[in-house]
Amino acid sequence: MARKPFEELNFADDGMFQAVMKNPEASAELVERLLGVRVKAVKYPKLEKKIAPYYATKGVRLDVYLKDEDKIIDVELQTYEMDALGKRTRYYQSMVDIDSLMKGEDYTELKDSYILFICKFDPFKDKNERPHGLYRYTFRNICEENSSVNLDDKTLKVIYNASEYEKAEDPKVRALLRFIQTNEPGEDPFAKQLEDFVAKARQNEKYKREYLAMNLHDRDMIVKGRKEGAQEQAMQAATNLLKMNVLTLEQIAQAQGLPLDQVLELQKELAAEPAN
Repeated sequence: MARKPFEELNFADDGMFQAVMKNPEASAELVERLLGVRVKAVKYPKLEKKIAPYYATKGVRLDVYLKDEDKIIDVELQTYEMDALGKRTRYYQSMVDIDSLMKGEDYTELKDSYILFICKFDPFKDKNERPHGLYRYTFRNICEENSSVNLDDKTLKVIYNASEYEKAEDPKVRALLRFIQTNEPGEDPFAKQLEDFVAKARQNEKYKREYLAMNLHDRDMIVKGRKEGAQEQAMQAATNLLKMNVLTLEQIAQAQGLPLDQVLELQKELAAEPAN
């Protein structure tokens, strides 16, 4: 999927969202509206400075990663449907915890953790693939046998469905979700402020360079993935040919475009496998 030119990005687009959220006041206001928690002082992790405006580890880039005095908040904005949203939140939660707890610290030192997803679609469907139609989904770890018992692990996962913004009771939440879904700020002061931030960010050469670098990195990862996939297929085909024992090692290497020493290594591995 081709990415938009930086000058055409809207607030909800990948790249622009992160650029605008570099403004501490904008980040704090968005979090306070959607999570209902106060953000005293926005602090960005040191690692993020190396690849600003993104925080990344183990191949996953978090959109907006905020540290307050007593809490950590990961904010993700999704404009297209994705698989395994629940497992994504689980993995992001694990990364937040690993980053939060330094080696040697006690578990009691873990800060409160919030995973906030803002989707432009309903991420949850019933068994008949019909959207549940909520504008917000809130998840806590609660005991199945007694719902009054909370695990109290200080984690919260909130997932918004901006496409149902009209159902939001809070007018501030409704206005923000409407802006994210339609790119129309209406009369909401904060949405108008975000629109102004977008206009200024489009003129920022630093953000533009970072956006272009992100695109190049993503394309490189796609190309790398394709090459690795082709390599894996060639290795599997060579393994099958070795089992058939109808070609020489040189012929197998040539047919699959593999170095001869790799085919020799595959042969050794097959010989070492226990007989059925």
